[in-house]
Amino acid sequence: MIRRILTRIGTSVLVLWGAVTVSFTALHLTPGNVVDVLIGSSIVTPEVRAQIIADYGLDAPLPVQYATYLGRVLRGDLGQSYQLHESVATAIGTQLGPSIQLAGAALLVAVVAATTLALLTARRKRWIRGLSSGLELIGVSIPTFWAAILLLTVFSFQLGWFPAVGDDSGSSLVLPVIAVAIPITTMLTQLMRESLELTLEEPFVLTARSRGMSDLGVRLRHALRHALVPAVTLLGWVIGLMVGSMVAVEQIFSRQGIGQLTLTAVSGKDLPVVMGVVLVTALLYVVVNILIDLLYLVIDPRLRSAA
Repeated sequence: MIRRILTRIGTSVLVLWGAVTVSFTALHLTPGNVVDVLIGSSIVTPEVRAQIIADYGLDAPLPVQYATYLGRVLRGDLGQSYQLHESVATAIGTQLGPSIQLAGAALLVAVVAATTLALLTARRKRWIRGLSSGLELIGVSIPTFWAAILLLTVFSFQLGWFPAVGDDSGSSLVLPVIAVAIPITTMLTQLMRESLELTLEEPFVLTARSRGMSDLGVRLRHALRHALVPAVTLLGWVIGLMVGSMVAVEQIFSRQGIGQLTLTAVSGKDLPVVMGVVLVTALLYVVVNILIDLLYLVIDPRLRSAA
């Protein structure tokens, strides 16, 4: 177990180092003067240009510039946005909360819905499983932005049940959460149902049934724990999918968040913000995968015994 932990820490460090290196390389491979690339479309004074050169060490050899940039990132200094007129860390920090709220709520809805659907459809009648599989195929095939527009049109413009834009109330979170959760729910449902069906054929399930345990009890107390393992494995990839989905969803519903900030930075050629978002996303990816490894210990008692 200790070896696994050390391996995970080493892999995480390599991922973060790779993200920093890619950001530095992108900065220097972008056509044009590095200072012009950093300030984007903003107009700055000669004093500010001189300060940028000093902060990034642009008058030094390239290895020294890389060491300077790496040191700044390790100190939490992601640079300055000369279009937003604030530090990149501040810009990301103010937008990170709404994105985490949206992602967390969508993930919770997806996990609960997928678990419920998998429990209700595993090893049921063929038409029930066929209907569920058809709905899952539709859900995973619909682009997130199209689902968001459809939800907005029906439940906001036509029925008026939820606000169309903004993030100032709990009701404004409902439609964005559903839009992000739809593809995640369909993928997790299919994976968990197949795992449940395999688990329900195991000998220990027959033993539990022979002791008089109800079908629901067998599914909840014995089969579900085994079905969660592959679903947890998929969560790391799902988080990456959610980041891409939130860019479109936050734009459609006019919500604050990292997706909205990234889109604005890309369209405005605000490279320091784009680089900062890349680094923060890599950090979140590492943290999520570490939490997933810890979640394995909660789900599988054999791993706890080995630890």
